[in-house]
Amino acid sequence: MKKHNFYAGPSIMSQYTIKNTADAVLDFANTGLSILEVSHRSKEFQAVMDEAQALVKELLEVPDGYSVLFLGGGASLQFAMVPYNLLKNKAAYLDTGVWAHKAVKEAKLFGDVDVVASSEDRNYNYIPKDYTVPADADYFHYTTNNTIYGTEIRKDPDTPVRLVSDMSSDIFSRPVDVSKYDLIYAGAQKNLAPAGATIVIVRDDAVQHPCRPIPTMLNYKTHIDKGSMFNTPPVLPIFSALQTLRYYKELGGIKVLEKMDLDKAALLYEAIDSSKIFEATVPDHADRSIMNVCFVLKPEYAELEKSFMEFATSKGIVGIKGHRSVGGFRASLYNALPIESVKVLVDAMKEFQNKL
Repeated sequence: MKKHNFYAGPSIMSQYTIKNTADAVLDFANTGLSILEVSHRSKEFQAVMDEAQALVKELLEVPDGYSVLFLGGGASLQFAMVPYNLLKNKAAYLDTGVWAHKAVKEAKLFGDVDVVASSEDRNYNYIPKDYTVPADADYFHYTTNNTIYGTEIRKDPDTPVRLVSDMSSDIFSRPVDVSKYDLIYAGAQKNLAPAGATIVIVRDDAVQHPCRPIPTMLNYKTHIDKGSMFNTPPVLPIFSALQTLRYYKELGGIKVLEKMDLDKAALLYEAIDSSKIFEATVPDHADRSIMNVCFVLKPEYAELEKSFMEFATSKGIVGIKGHRSVGGFRASLYNALPIESVKVLVDAMKEFQNKL
């Protein structure tokens, strides 16, 4: 039976990426060696790094004066690296979910943190709108997409200070005005590659003169100066990332991907909103994520949750169990997920409802 993979991350990857990565595990670039055992200092792998960095810049239209880094440690390490490098006195943060909250916690180790707004009061089921970023903050940090709660900010904000964003779960799903940002970071395991690599897009002049002594590995300048090769990078995820980036370019680029993602999300949200038994957990349509669609059974049907999970599993649908913080169901519609899988889920929802 064909599987329809809705896991939130690590998540579905394109068959293009999987096949090319599998081939390279057996023989990388006709070297007779596996990508798992080749030196990261070899000219063959240097070519992988160079092309991957160049394609990120091309697809996201990154201006001159920025570096693209591939680092380890996940986005969670960036929660600390960002304030370590950028926070002198005070930083401003928007609290929209678990990962944003964790970023706040790490930043407080390095200076004052002004949480300009939070949606914690309603279990993060909306995006705060009325807040002011203080002009004396060293930077403003926000999370674009909240995987657990299904909210998303799809417009680049205008701020009076440096702008930093965690785009782990929606990078490459929409055009981004990179020139507005001093730093963007994203764990690879949603829209790019297997877990193990983190992409960082950083304005070079923003991190040239940190305000404190920084350990070598936690200093962005270290990795800029060495082209992400200061230490052994996560070789296999970077190779897989290159395959995904090539695939995105072949499809037609970011605007094509965005159209595909919007179509998938519209199909699923329409099924939820028109259902007599399901309802979305994010009431405001403008705040709803197109990457992670969260929904539950209406209270009068709540006892059917296990039954629907079993029914969905029988249709080859995997990974839709909601996070424990929200419950219910979560369908992650990352770039690699075909719309056919969304149609299978929608049909399963309707069939289950019709059986009642």
